[in-house]
Amino acid sequence: MSTTPLNIGFIGLGIMGTPMALHLQSAGHTLFVQTRSSVPEGIANSAATVCPDAKTVAEHADIVFLMVPDTPDVQAVLFGPKGVAEGLRPGKTVVDMSSISPIDTKEFASRIEALGCDYLDAPVSGGQVGAKNATLSIMVGGKEEAFARVLPLLSLMGKNITRVGDCGAGQIAKVANQIIVALNIEAVAEALLFAARAGADPAKVREALMGGFASSRILEVHGDRMVKRTFDPGFRIELHQKDLNLALSSAKALGLSLPNTSMAQQLFNACVAHGGKGWDHSAMVRALEKMANFEIGQTA
Repeated sequence: MSTTPLNIGFIGLGIMGTPMALHLQSAGHTLFVQTRSSVPEGIANSAATVCPDAKTVAEHADIVFLMVPDTPDVQAVLFGPKGVAEGLRPGKTVVDMSSISPIDTKEFASRIEALGCDYLDAPVSGGQVGAKNATLSIMVGGKEEAFARVLPLLSLMGKNITRVGDCGAGQIAKVANQIIVALNIEAVAEALLFAARAGADPAKVREALMGGFASSRILEVHGDRMVKRTFDPGFRIELHQKDLNLALSSAKALGLSLPNTSMAQQLFNACVAHGGKGWDHSAMVRALEKMANFEIGQTA
């Protein structure tokens, strides 16, 4: 771990960004932050300096982290009025930890590198729990030297940190991750719905399956959510929708067919149609329950 205190910028203080930023500050780094919404209590009560705009963050920070919802948000933070690009000087580093388009990421990286700065895309997996516990998986794209320089900071926020390749590769890995997660949620939802409708206790079925080849982190965590009906996010359906849109649009550009990814997206769409864009993504099960006219937890 690096023991040299750095001036760190962090833009985007949502349910993920806030604990991630606080981990950096707890390690002794000086934090400059900016968010478009109200400043969270944990940040307001800390020693972090709240800046009026992204340009000011970049002027003060050696390394600027971004954790915002979508591709247009990253573009606006980087290149909009009073954006990060206006505050950069050669030698600084931008690390985008958002989950966005791999194609646009490559363009953003090129524009930042033209200013004499380094750029890493470093999307994460692990959700709010992983952010709070500093156990995120972090998938990184960018130059080896920049990765080595930022790795001690990433290690304050995550455990499984992998440089996948050049700029954009981290985002490609994150899209692949989201495909796997969505399809696993769908599989667990179908299995537990089947078990419940057939008359078995879904909680007991889940417990039995956890000891076999069907065991998975999704079955453990999200299967439990489905049984207990605890659908507060977590990771919101609307964000997983966004990630699957990236998968499907990229697949179209590559001439690929992703039939099961498309089906999972349709189930998310059905949840949103019933007011569920803010539900945890494990609530995909609700779309299947609507089709079955039966909820897990009912008596068959």
